[in-house]
Amino acid sequence: MAQSAIETAAPDSLAAIDRRHLARMTLGDRSLEQEVLQLFDRQASLLIERMRNIDRAGDGAAIGALAHTLKGSAAGIGAGPVARAAEAAEQAVVHAPGDLSATIDRLAQAVDEARALIAALLRGG
Repeated sequence: MAQSAIETAAPDSLAAIDRRHLARMTLGDRSLEQEVLQLFDRQASLLIERMRNIDRAGDGAAIGALAHTLKGSAAGIGAGPVARAAEAAEQAVVHAPGDLSATIDRLAQAVDEARALIAALLRGG
């Protein structure tokens, strides 16, 4: 079986996405990997935007639900830093609502790093 684009990407990008995990989840199917990454890229961007808008409105429960969704998606593709940051956002809703905006900012940074890697991988980098 040929190596997937995820498995052959630059090793310094391992922190953003566990490429071996993604390859296992997609059974090494390169087109499926690309499709899953594209879906995650769009979903993550949309969820961060929604969380920021909801944070301004002050609805912590809705932010927690969106963070939970993002956590599951991130775990599914092997984006550990995003999954951990999303879990921190879920916890902040309950335990540290005053820190929620900063927690969302940290989550957005993790998403940006994952999205940058995804863009490189989709370009064939």
